[in-house]
This record gives sequence, structure tokens and C-alpha cells, in this order.
Amino acid sequence: MDALTAFGLFAVSAMLVCYACEDRTPWFIFAFAIACALGSVYGFLQGAWPFGLVEAIWSLVALRRWWKVFRRPEEMS
Repeated sequence: MDALTAFGLFAVSAMLVCYACEDRTPWFIFAFAIACALGSVYGFLQGAWPFGLVEAIWSLVALRRWWKVFRRPEEMS
């Protein structure tokens, strides 16, 4: 396994774990957004720009969701 493949495996594994734990704390939503950004970087580095673009957008969506929950924690439930 080369370094780029290991990086991609780490990014998508982090996305999976953070997505599964989002209901525990808003910080997992933030971590999910960061993991999506890492997945985007992986996609662009690999040459799969559509994947990189979609992951970048998904990262922005997750950041917006985190910001809304972070400002109003009582809406988390």
C-alpha cells in the first residue's frame, strides 16, 4: 500500500467513524467536516476530481451543520 492509498483509507475511515458518532457531541460533526476535507484532498491527489469536488462540498455542508448546532446546542436532539 502506497502513502496516497493509506491517506485515502485514513480519510474515509475517519469519515465513517465521525459520522457514526455525530449524535454524541457537535465536535464529531466538526471532525466529520475535516475528514471530508481530507477525503477531498485525497480525491484531487488521486486524480479523481469529481470525488474531490463532491467531498469538498460535503465538507462545507458539514461545517454549516456544525456551526448551526454549535450555536444552538439544544437543537442537537
